[in-house]
Amino acid sequence: MLFLNQMLFAFPWKTVLITSGIIIGVLLVVLIVLSLYGRKMQTKQEASKSQMEAASQTVSLLVIDKKRIKLKEAGLPKIVLESTPRYLRGSKVPIVKAKIGPKIMSLMCDEKIFPLLPIKKEVKAVISGIYIMDVKGRGVLESPNTKKIGMFSRMRMKALKKSDQLIHK
Repeated sequence: MLFLNQMLFAFPWKTVLITSGIIIGVLLVVLIVLSLYGRKMQTKQEASKSQMEAASQTVSLLVIDKKRIKLKEAGLPKIVLESTPRYLRGSKVPIVKAKIGPKIMSLMCDEKIFPLLPIKKEVKAVISGIYIMDVKGRGVLESPNTKKIGMFSRMRMKALKKSDQLIHK
């Protein structure tokens, strides 16, 4: 018992408290810096979004193909590739090949709108430069699959369809 008492008093509690205080202080400073940087980036994003909305126009386009491919392989103009940061050039983005009037163009698309775009159909879209911001269509837009169906549910649905087909024959 005496040995345990000596160990407790010999443990450097003061050093532990000082280092934990320094770590907490550094974490607080990092948190404050990140929140200030986040606010600055948010105001920049709002400003660029308002500029894009001011320059947007509604056009009718025929969607030929849509896929997520790397920015380098998308066939976008060189100035777009040069203006994007180097670390984002290899990331996959939603690209839509569309016919606008007589021209076939590669356009970037918003992530929220990408699943709604129908292939081989004509839609009205709000675009700003080469960016599709919104899609308007009446009964033409695809509904995105919001719930993923599990393997057993698919098997059950297939069995029910086959049983219905057998009954109706």
